[in-house]
Amino acid sequence: MLCLCSMAVQAQLTYETLYVDYDSVWEFKNLKIIPIRPKHGQGNGLPGVITLSQAIQQGLATITERGTASTENVHFLRINNHSDKSLLISSGELIAGGRQDRMVAHDTILAPDGKDQYIPVMCVEENRWSEKEKKFVYSNFANPYLRKVLEQNKNQVLIWKEISTELDQGQIKSKTLAYLSRNADKKMVFANEEYFKFFQNKFQHADSSIVGFLAISGNKVIGSDIFNDRNLFYGQLNPLLHGYIDGAVLYGAPPKMPLDDIKEYMDKLLKDEHSQEAFVKYNGKIFRHQGQVVHVNTF
Repeated sequence: MLCLCSMAVQAQLTYETLYVDYDSVWEFKNLKIIPIRPKHGQGNGLPGVITLSQAIQQGLATITERGTASTENVHFLRINNHSDKSLLISSGELIAGGRQDRMVAHDTILAPDGKDQYIPVMCVEENRWSEKEKKFVYSNFANPYLRKVLEQNKNQVLIWKEISTELDQGQIKSKTLAYLSRNADKKMVFANEEYFKFFQNKFQHADSSIVGFLAISGNKVIGSDIFNDRNLFYGQLNPLLHGYIDGAVLYGAPPKMPLDDIKEYMDKLLKDEHSQEAFVKYNGKIFRHQGQVVHVNTF
């Protein structure tokens, strides 16, 4: 059972518990990142939970197809949590392999019971449903543009349409129209690695109190991700960076959004519970577990 002893003080992710660290802005080419930190020593709101990427990396969880028929099973995957911790699974996370690449469709926390549990997913590889099931591999987060389509529509056709647009934009060829075909495109891989090394180094040399960040490219915010637990944030950090970098490389431009506009955006998001609810209704999502806000994501 999850320990929610800090739920009262961690119930919301607003200015009451967070501050935006405008003095620690990191910028590289088309991407600017602004860290978000907890106030008053908070940031440990959900102990006993690990992320999907951590569980897969440590061999504590396995992912398999639910069955062999595409019509019945394409929108579900089976997960077995073999750890002694609950497992955070976030919408927008990518799973490559199986009979078809997938993207997690909903946020959830799975109990550590080892039994078959099922999560809803969307297809991110339109022209493949293979007879042989490949081993599933965790493949980071989708970029904020595809995550936005997922959250606003939950529509498979619109997801395929966005993927096709992105493949055309990046001049990436894929026989199966796979979103993850970009991982085999040399120019995309080189650009992404260059960005990733820069931002990974910045986070590694910062203190470990960060619980989220705001991402800016061109003259707009392309997204934000904030967690109520610093361990969950750092468990999701590298997968999230890959997604934001992909978006900045594909669609971005050198950041030029004025600071006043950035602060106005953050005021709408963090001022208080009511303004946050109103803002994310059209610009993001809030994931709650047992009454506690776990993760806020905007785009």
